[in-house]
Amino acid sequence: MSDLTPDVTLTVRDEELLDAYSRAVAKVVDNVGPAVVSIASMIKDRRSGLDQAGAGSGVMITPDGYILTNNHVVAQASQLEVTLADGSTATAAAVGRDPATDLALVRVSSQSALPFAALGSSASLRPGQFVIAIGNPFGFQSTVSTGVVSALGRSLRSPDGRLIENVIQHTAPLNPGNSGGPLVDAHGQIIGINNAIIGLAQNIGFAIPSDTATWVVPQLLSNGRVRRGFLGIGGQNKLLDRRVVRFYNLPALTAVQVFSVERGGPASKAGLREGDWVISYAGQPVRGIDDLHRFLSQWQPGQEVALELLRGGEKMTLKVNPVEMPQTA
Repeated sequence: MSDLTPDVTLTVRDEELLDAYSRAVAKVVDNVGPAVVSIASMIKDRRSGLDQAGAGSGVMITPDGYILTNNHVVAQASQLEVTLADGSTATAAAVGRDPATDLALVRVSSQSALPFAALGSSASLRPGQFVIAIGNPFGFQSTVSTGVVSALGRSLRSPDGRLIENVIQHTAPLNPGNSGGPLVDAHGQIIGINNAIIGLAQNIGFAIPSDTATWVVPQLLSNGRVRRGFLGIGGQNKLLDRRVVRFYNLPALTAVQVFSVERGGPASKAGLREGDWVISYAGQPVRGIDDLHRFLSQWQPGQEVALELLRGGEKMTLKVNPVEMPQTA
């Protein structure tokens, strides 16, 4: 062998690590794979009036047939059919949809308990963390890809133009049909719902965090939708200056920094500006976008609320009157 030829011989230690990695992936797939389903939808084209077929993935999150998927997979569908991991098919019914987070809940009926996977917490995710994407691209059952979390707190446009915030970016390769499938960690916990890929880009995928799904799902079960207040701002999770945190004795190192304010919206009328940091809502700490969304979903639209923020290092409070967020298809 030439001195210039790289030595690619695996050491015993390398082989042990690869074997451990393979076993970890196989174990997760064995546990979660049976809960992953394929969703076929029939959508009537508004121009032609003809039915068009759509496809995506989903994951069973309860043994009685509730399936979490993307809103864009089932939106406007006149008929839904689910193919389970064992190859059996069943007609599904939409339970509820939330276009603002691109999440939806559908259900299939079964006389026996169905395989399901547990929603974990995405709060502790870190860039570089190992993740596994499972889905049914092109109709292939339980296709698996692996990667790492590459970024957190991304913003992404949904198919209807809405800005979906606090999205997970990862490197597990996705294909058409992966939408709605789970992104899981090494313990087999669902930490995201895959919802998008970027055309012509390699190894760039996005997922809605499981912590978002955790508060969206109960509302979809109860109301069929998420009834939330609307402020009219765009924001992103950001680290606060530690000196500011200590000076004001703030409960968290993170807050929501406002990067856009909708003209004529509730926040604009209250005097909110781009660059402001939202640190509390109705006296409750705002550590990130999910906190703000959760508070807005629980707040009665039209009821005034105190919004505490930082502006230029100064702490201040504004009174805001959220309106109800309009529902979209």
